Amino acid sequence: MTHDSDLAAKVDSLSGVRLLCVGDAMLDRFVYGTVDRISPEAPVPVLRIQRETAMLGGAGNVVRNLVALGAEACFVSVIGRDAAGRELTGLVAEEVGVESHLLTIPGRETTIKVRYVAGAQQLLRADRENVDAIDPGVEEDLISRAVADMEQSSALVLSDYGKGLLSKAGLSQLIGAARSKGRPVIVDPKGSDYGRYQGATVITPNRRELSEASGMPVNSPDAIVAAARHIIETAGVESVLVTRSQDGMTYVSADRQAEPLHFEAAAR
Repeated sequence: MTHDSDLAAKVDSLSGVRLLCVGDAMLDRFVYGTVDRISPEAPVPVLRIQRETAMLGGAGNVVRNLVALGAEACFVSVIGRDAAGRELTGLVAEEVGVESHLLTIPGRETTIKVRYVAGAQQLLRADRENVDAIDPGVEEDLISRAVADMEQSSALVLSDYGKGLLSKAGLSQLIGAARSKGRPVIVDPKGSDYGRYQGATVITPNRRELSEASGMPVNSPDAIVAAARHIIETAGVESVLVTRSQDGMTYVSADRQAEPLHFEAAAR
């Protein structure tokens, strides 16, 4: 059962809507070049660097996508007091329609993912990150800023990359506050314990993440639906939207009277 035209209409309706996004901010850096030889020091390619670019990654990329669809966004996250944090702050400031609250934590590294690319081939990805839980005082400040913005926002988006920003207790407070104000909660999950997101309106795992979290196979549409229903029942969420790459998406609701919805992917 597909409702692709309905989905497109929903996307169009995001125009002008304000959304609150809380999640792990990252800096994605790309180093492009060519490979003409192998290093004499080790059997590895030598990349002759030609150019470098940087863009918002992690939850920052979610914010970029939201504003690209016409929405306005409030972005709440943490960064380190370092060069990457300053660069990330500058990139967020360039996004029209984004209000940001990036809390600076001295001594904490801003997450950076550096990808080395030759032609169309990625040679290596190097990560610099701190995945320790943030200090309780910082978490309290982050939650209070997010809750204050819920008065103006139509929904809460939680973008969890497992970098220590969203603790189980913090998630519970954010989800509880949003639901008490009648705001839907959309979660991009991480890890295998989806009980952390209890009370969420919808969580959006990909096929591999769904399999890992449910411990069930996902090799057919029926199997995906069964695994999604297992997550709904065990994690206490209202629905699951499974992204299936080139195969599209599947939406499963806690309402067993409602048929699962399958959205086909189309190249654009």
